[in-house]
Amino acid sequence: MAILALQGIHGGVGTTTVSAALAWALQMLDEKVLLIDGSPDNLLRLSFNIDFAHRGGWGRALLDSQDWRSAAWRYTRHLDVLPFGQMSDDERTALSTGSTALNGFREALETLKSSGEYQWILLDLPHGAAPLTQQMGETADHTLVVVRPDANCHVRLHQQALPANSHLLLNYLRVGSQVQDDIFQLWLQSQRNLLPILIHRDEAMAECAAAKQPLGEYRPDSLGAEEIMTLANWCLLRCSGRTE
Repeated sequence: MAILALQGIHGGVGTTTVSAALAWALQMLDEKVLLIDGSPDNLLRLSFNIDFAHRGGWGRALLDSQDWRSAAWRYTRHLDVLPFGQMSDDERTALSTGSTALNGFREALETLKSSGEYQWILLDLPHGAAPLTQQMGETADHTLVVVRPDANCHVRLHQQALPANSHLLLNYLRVGSQVQDDIFQLWLQSQRNLLPILIHRDEAMAECAAAKQPLGEYRPDSLGAEEIMTLANWCLLRCSGRTE
């Protein structure tokens, strides 16, 4: 069993869509998955047809002194989704500084990990180094850092530290873009933790978010869904912690 975090090197690189797609792919491989939204933006729920007006989530539950487990949604028999919850800016600050509640949540993740109830706990984390993000990221066995082959990400790779045990996942590669191909070729030479799997720009990625479904459920025949399935198999081989 493994805790796997996904975090964009900056906002807007598609981390939440990739997280939802990877969770779906893993459960299609008969892996039991708990997908947790670690972002106060609380957007992950929209990939699983949870009503926009729904305010519940694990963060909301901690603030309200309720059991965070009750905030989880059963999406398939192999996939549970745990939203962050809706809250004000002041409440977000209160949660991030509430060390007792957060330590309890971290301990619960470790208990879940050792229980064997799930083969995977996926954390969809926001970019940046906010205290809440750091505390959740520290529980991860591996982190997939989502990047796009552009100048913004290229600069950031040279000026900000990456999490421990991190791998670079290239998203949104456009066939025919000379600048993207140049950056990709440069990364192949310079970024030793670049994954051998990449995700091409696929209109199905944008469509699945609008349809409120994970990519593999919405368009299992799309290029993006096939590449995410390849990523899921790579995770099984390299990140699961299993020896067979």
